[in-house]
Amino acid sequence: MQTIEHFIGLMSGTSLDGVDGVLARINAQGRVEVQSHAFVAFEAPFKAELLALNQSGPDELHRSALAGNQIARRYAEVVHALLQQSGLQAQDITAIGAHGQTVRHRPLEFDGDLAAGHGAVGYTLQLINPSLLAELTRIDVVADFRSRDLAAGGQGAPLVPAFHQGVFGRMEATVAVLNVGGISNLSVLRPGGEVLGWDCGPGNALMDHWCAKHTGAAFDRDGAWAATGRVLPDVLADLMTEDFLHRAPPKSTGRDLFNPTWLQARLPKAALPAQDVQATLTEFTARACAQDVLRHAADAQTLIVCGGGALNSHLMDRLAHHLPALQVIGSDQRGLPPLQVEAAAFAWLAFKTVRRETSSLPSVTGAQGARVLGAIYPR
Repeated sequence: MQTIEHFIGLMSGTSLDGVDGVLARINAQGRVEVQSHAFVAFEAPFKAELLALNQSGPDELHRSALAGNQIARRYAEVVHALLQQSGLQAQDITAIGAHGQTVRHRPLEFDGDLAAGHGAVGYTLQLINPSLLAELTRIDVVADFRSRDLAAGGQGAPLVPAFHQGVFGRMEATVAVLNVGGISNLSVLRPGGEVLGWDCGPGNALMDHWCAKHTGAAFDRDGAWAATGRVLPDVLADLMTEDFLHRAPPKSTGRDLFNPTWLQARLPKAALPAQDVQATLTEFTARACAQDVLRHAADAQTLIVCGGGALNSHLMDRLAHHLPALQVIGSDQRGLPPLQVEAAAFAWLAFKTVRRETSSLPSVTGAQGARVLGAIYPR
């Protein structure tokens, strides 16, 4: 008789819109079947606090701890919603995979004296109080998925390519999977089982910032506002000179780089039509992602897009424009809706942790070897 276990995956990404959660059945071979999905939005003041914590500020240790508690409470809301939808009880869930909220990601910070034999080990910070989440849900919690990979010399990101391989990989063809959250990341899944992955650059982060600043809306729904503007060639060309975009993988980034300060330094001092800047930022995201597909996955026939960016029809059109030889589709056309993919990945990562199985890929992060990721907080 085949063993089936239930796991919950929880993800709040760099878009900072809220928490997506899924409850999934996972069999002994690691096949994931999503049973239910729930979402809890972040209120505007809390989102503003998380954005502020991405930069140094007063009393940030205290504020980070309080924010971690708030993240745990919002995660718990999602867990209770999933249990209610499914009719399951806490004791029916093997574990929760809880990503937490990234507020700093600096994998290459120098830590030590190379001459003394110490390497460059950076850090990554995902705010959450996993002990509180275990207390509120009475379910084992797996958290802190990224630190072990960094300790092994890796980037700690992205962590989802191995999951992408299991869900979207094909034996007969190369498949590219693009996740467009606040930051965009690409997985390249080759027929022989080779998996590559890295962060391409900005996803929704800059577009959302500009839209909120000039329209008051949290994001540009369907890219409708961007579609009214025209791309500013000189501005786009300057944005595309960013060094990160031209570095070879493995590489990862975050709001530490692509933030409002970075953008403001690259915009002309003269006022520009706001809708034209939005069109240019959308084109920037599309161009940066398409550039990496063409460089590293030219043999792919399909680009599967997930994350919130997959719901931006204007961005999807621009991706298709730059990748005419590929079929550009949303992940829902491969059986998993765009807003469920990353949460499902963290359910699967928790499954791997509980079984003491490695889930990191040195080919993706550049670590010294595959590692068991995450720390377990018993209920």
